[in-house]
Amino acid sequence: MSKIWFITGSSRGFGRQFAQAALERGDKVAATARNADSLADLVAAHGDAILPLTLDVTDRSAAFEAVKRAHAHFGRLDVVVNNAGYGLFGAVEELTERAVREQMETNFFGALWVTQAVLPILRAQGSGHIVQISSVGGVITFPLVGGYNASKWALEGLTDSLAQEVAGFGIKVTLVEPGSFATDWGGSSAAFSEQLPAYEDVHATVVANLAGVRSGDPAAAGPALLKVVDAENPPLRVFFGEFPLHFVPQVYAERVKTWQEWADVAAQAQGDAA
Repeated sequence: MSKIWFITGSSRGFGRQFAQAALERGDKVAATARNADSLADLVAAHGDAILPLTLDVTDRSAAFEAVKRAHAHFGRLDVVVNNAGYGLFGAVEELTERAVREQMETNFFGALWVTQAVLPILRAQGSGHIVQISSVGGVITFPLVGGYNASKWALEGLTDSLAQEVAGFGIKVTLVEPGSFATDWGGSSAAFSEQLPAYEDVHATVVANLAGVRSGDPAAAGPALLKVVDAENPPLRVFFGEFPLHFVPQVYAERVKTWQEWADVAAQAQGDAA
């Protein structure tokens, strides 16, 4: 049986690839974008199989309305993909309050609003799969993307709790953690803070390090997600791309080592309280 999808941020990048992959295999998609006109080519190619919806995910009431419309149109929702998001670049000292708040509004709160909107529907169905598009930057960190890291770490924490809360309702939850991909995440869709001279060397080092990173093909991400949502027991977390596997295990090993080295201080902080 074909699946009914609800995908945010479908105009480009991963969202567009996810929508195309689902539509091309015969599924139906409620695809959202800040400007639904950007989905015209998908509508022309797939007709009634796609429902284009204008949505700014930072607007909670609009998110609930879009979900309501999609459910009324298709009759059910099987896969919900919170993909809308963007990158914010700048050292922590360089970040403005407005930039950080806007980052959190889209990357974290946008996913939260859509998740809250779909949960009553999925609970009533006794089924469904919520997919949160996180990042390798949601489990480890990199310089100059502290604001972005913060938004994805928040999403990871929220989603891990969510998975434990809804498992009994038959709802599956997955965090997709992509590495480097050839999307416009670091280009036209990104936000950049004004650089301070003190961080000139940090910026230069990061740019130099990124020059050697092999980026993944976004077109391959669509079929990969199909495999995840079709799995009988999908993972809570899954990497997309090879990049994360080169860094994450080492970082986690260093964390465990440090915790163990400072175990005596942990015990001291416990005290003798009953």
